[in-house]
Amino acid sequence: MKKIFYLFLLLTAFNTACKKASTNGDIEPTSTTPTTNLPAGAKDGVAFINNGTSAIITLYAPGKTSVSLIGDFNDWSTSATIMKKTADGNTWWVQIDNLNPNTEYAYQFYVDGKLKVADPYCEKVLDPNNDQYISANVYPNLKAYPTGKTTGIVSVMQANQPTYTWKNNGFVRPDKNNLVIYELLIRDFTTEHNYASTLAKLDYLTGLGINAIELMPVNEFEGNLSWGYNPSFYFAPDKYYGTKTALQNFIDECHGKGIAVILDMVLNHSFGQSPMVQLYFDGAKPTSSSPWFNVDAKHPFNVGYDFNHESAATKKFSKDVIKFWMQQYKIDGFRFDLSKGFTQKSSTDDGVFRQYDAGRVAIWKEYNNFIKGIDPNNFYVILEHFAEEAEEKVLAEEGMMLWNNLNYNMNEASMGWLEKSNFQWGFYANHGFAKSENLISYGESHDEERLNFKNFTYGNASGSYVIKGNLATSLKRQELVAAFLFGIPGPKMIWQFGELGYDVSIDFNGRTGDKPIKWEYYNDANRKALYDTYAKFIRVKKNNSIFNSTNATYSLAGGVKYIKLTEGSNTVIVVGNFDVVPQTAQIDFGSNGTWIDAVGTSINLSSNTYTANLTPGEYHIFSKEALK
Repeated sequence: MKKIFYLFLLLTAFNTACKKASTNGDIEPTSTTPTTNLPAGAKDGVAFINNGTSAIITLYAPGKTSVSLIGDFNDWSTSATIMKKTADGNTWWVQIDNLNPNTEYAYQFYVDGKLKVADPYCEKVLDPNNDQYISANVYPNLKAYPTGKTTGIVSVMQANQPTYTWKNNGFVRPDKNNLVIYELLIRDFTTEHNYASTLAKLDYLTGLGINAIELMPVNEFEGNLSWGYNPSFYFAPDKYYGTKTALQNFIDECHGKGIAVILDMVLNHSFGQSPMVQLYFDGAKPTSSSPWFNVDAKHPFNVGYDFNHESAATKKFSKDVIKFWMQQYKIDGFRFDLSKGFTQKSSTDDGVFRQYDAGRVAIWKEYNNFIKGIDPNNFYVILEHFAEEAEEKVLAEEGMMLWNNLNYNMNEASMGWLEKSNFQWGFYANHGFAKSENLISYGESHDEERLNFKNFTYGNASGSYVIKGNLATSLKRQELVAAFLFGIPGPKMIWQFGELGYDVSIDFNGRTGDKPIKWEYYNDANRKALYDTYAKFIRVKKNNSIFNSTNATYSLAGGVKYIKLTEGSNTVIVVGNFDVVPQTAQIDFGSNGTWIDAVGTSINLSSNTYTANLTPGEYHIFSKEALK
């Protein structure tokens, strides 16, 4: 996780929470709180009735002594609209009448005469500190913040919201084994940083051949220039990227191009802008009375405030979030951030943290079954887990997919440093999995150093063969490693612009800071050649079932590496020299005769053994039968 950046955000969150607790002279309501059951039609947050002219608004806040609803409809009076309490003391509600269904109303909850918070279930918020930096091109006609009326973040409700008409209702999700996921951060993909500008690049992505886009978090997070792993509101798309309908249109258009859309969802933790945090907060951390959060984090990788996923309130909230995005946005999967953190077993080091945890397994089985109950049609549940193999095996058997980080070993190989260049962890059998479809391997992700940055900065050399400082050679090394990544059976993921050899360090402008957007790379002949090579490998993988073969052997430890796949009468062998000096390959191909090279010239073997002197970086993809 991104600890240094989040420590700064935590300090900001403490200050923000304190500011938001300011009463500015408001007087706590003194009326006796009525106790009554929730009316029919009520739900968490806002439920519109009477054709949108009335709204039932609720807040789950056990243990509070008074709650008022304040907003545009009562001129932000803290005593005008006292909320009622259910008999169990857990939920507060009130009905507001005489609303205009076409009007946006800003509102907050005023709790215990001292705290103003937004609605955890709202689908839009107004932020007095950050909205000013959102242009009208990104979010047209954004409602003005009620300056002088209140403080802190406010919620927005509207009965007749703009609606989106879906066009591509017959989309069939790609088979898990054939998934090629493109992990994408809207902020750093185009200078306009919005859904429309990203859609304008869709032909670039379809040309590459990917069939899934994984969006880094798009629900409201703290600030604007963020990776999104500091979430605060879970039902509201972050306005810095565009409107709700613009996001829906993005997903719809992707479906029209045969591309699934996966959302990165952060339910391990939340941050200080979250009203759920603020409602039970002592100024430094959540209190023991919080229905959702642990007082102290249960594991060493936590940032923000740690959700307790054994709490019934947290489970309900998480399921509400999951169901909302599945139904309102027709997404095709979730990548759950820091899924290993869904534990109540305390640990202070990763060795203990990653050990088999039956409680954590039970939590993920419950969430996975809930998702299946909503959509059983090949919906992708992807976990950033990195736990003990026995635990990941159980989760895989339930149909969940696990992230598999090959960055270090693949980068050692691509730089030409061979001692730690064995990336056999990419093979599902080494994890104890029964199916390759449950293991998503990648050489790059948002969280890892860029392969070509390290090639160009630290690459090995021998004589005239130089990787370091040589762009053409460092890019060819990317081709080499990509041939092997896509040669390993199972779904794959690539990080944005890896296909162009993006070589700006992850630590440029701070780890999570915005990065230079290099679309000019596409016009560089060497970089375009890498893109074309990626596109070829991706199509070969998707169009030939042998790349999902269960019959695989390999040798990945030395300078000459190979993967051998067999299916029926066909055999594919990927072979390459990762050394910086010539090496002799001697591999049992299993049969003689003609072998077709997908990236070069066919060969004819007089025996079963392939013997060749491979130059540094040279690779081949041989097959007995022509690959589609």
